[in-house]
Amino acid sequence: MRKKICIITGSRAEWGLFYPLAKEIRRQKSDFALQIIATGAHFSQRHGLTYKEICRDGFKITKAVPLTVSQDTEQGILRAFGGAVISLGKALRSARPDLVILLGDRFETFAAAVACLFEKIPVAHIHGGELTEGSLDDMMRHSVTKLAHIHFTSHEEHKKRVIQMGEDPSRVFCVGALALDNINGRKLLSKKTLEDKLRFKLGKDTLMVTFNPPTASGKLKIERQFKNLLDALDELKSIKVIFTKSSPDIHSKTIARLSDRYISSRSKKCIVRSSLGREVYLSLLKYTAAVVGNSSSGLIEAPSLGVPTVNIGDRQKGRLCARSVINCEPEKLLILKSIRKALGKNFREECKKVKNPYDKGSASRSIVSVLKRTRIDSDFIKKRFHDLWRYE
Repeated sequence: MRKKICIITGSRAEWGLFYPLAKEIRRQKSDFALQIIATGAHFSQRHGLTYKEICRDGFKITKAVPLTVSQDTEQGILRAFGGAVISLGKALRSARPDLVILLGDRFETFAAAVACLFEKIPVAHIHGGELTEGSLDDMMRHSVTKLAHIHFTSHEEHKKRVIQMGEDPSRVFCVGALALDNINGRKLLSKKTLEDKLRFKLGKDTLMVTFNPPTASGKLKIERQFKNLLDALDELKSIKVIFTKSSPDIHSKTIARLSDRYISSRSKKCIVRSSLGREVYLSLLKYTAAVVGNSSSGLIEAPSLGVPTVNIGDRQKGRLCARSVINCEPEKLLILKSIRKALGKNFREECKKVKNPYDKGSASRSIVSVLKRTRIDSDFIKKRFHDLWRYE
C-alpha cells in the first residue's frame, strides 16, 4: 500500500528547497502518493502569488490554505499563527496523509507541526538542529523538532544537536541540504537570457541583497541596521544591486518600505523583485559578485557556486559557515569593509575552491530512501525521550 506523503509549504523560498524532494517522491509512484498543501505567502499578492510556481513546476496543490497577515507586528503574526493552526488542521483532517514533511523554522511550519500533533499525524522535519540566534525562528525550529517523529539534518553537528534534544538516534539522519540538489548538475541561464528576464543589465559587479528582519530585535533596531546597509551601498558608486524581498516576517514591511524608497531614486543602479523563481534566482546567484544581507541562502547555496557572502548581524548567528562567508556587525563602515573584501580578486579566487559543509550528495534521494524503509504505523507516532546520560 502506497504511503500518502504530504509536503506543507508556506513561501517561495521553502518551495524552492522542497522542489527536488517533491520530484523524487513523485517519481517513486509505486511507493508514495504525493500531496501538497500550500499556505502562507504563496497566496500573497505582495509576495508574487507564488502558488503559481508550484503549478508551473507541474504539481497539483492538494489543499490551498490562504492566510491573512494583517500586520507585520508581533500581534499580527500571532493572529496569523492561530488561524494557520485551525486552517491547516482542517486541511489535514480532509487529506489524511500518512506522514507530513516540514522544513525549517517559519511560523507557518510551526503552526503545521502543532496541527499535526492534534490530528495525530506523524511529522518528518528537515533542517532541524541548526542555530539562528538572532531570530525567533530559532526557537520555532527547536519546537518543531520536539513535535516531529523523524529528522533529516543538513550536517553531522546538527544531527548530534537533535539527539541532544532527546530524539531517538535511530530516527535522525544526516542528509545534507536539500537546496543543493537544485544546483548540482543543473544547467543555469546565460547572462543575456537572465538580463532579459530581469529587464535589467547586470554590471561588472552586481550584488544580490536580501535582508530579513532579525526578529529577535525591535523595530527601531531593525530599521537602523537596514539603513546602515543602504548607506554602505551608496558608497559603492559603480556597483549594481538587486534586492529580493523577504517573506512575511515581523517588521518585514518596514524593510520593504525602506528598500522601495531607496530604489525609487536609483533606478539605473538598483531593482527589487518580490519573487525571482528558482531558475532565475540560481542563475542570478551564479553571476552575482557577492550575496549581501542575512539570508540563509548566502550560507547554504552561495558557497556551492563559489560566490562570496557578506552575512550581516546576528540573524544567522550560530549557523555553520563556509570560508566564503564574511560575518560582520550591522554598522555602515564594517559592512562597507566586508563588501570590499568580498569583491577583492584574491578572496573571490579563494571562494571558487571552497568546500560547502552542507553538501552530502543528493539529499532528496537520501530522504526518500529512508522513508521507503520506514514503517509508519500506530507505534511510529509514539515518542520516547532519549536520555543521553543513560548511554554515557
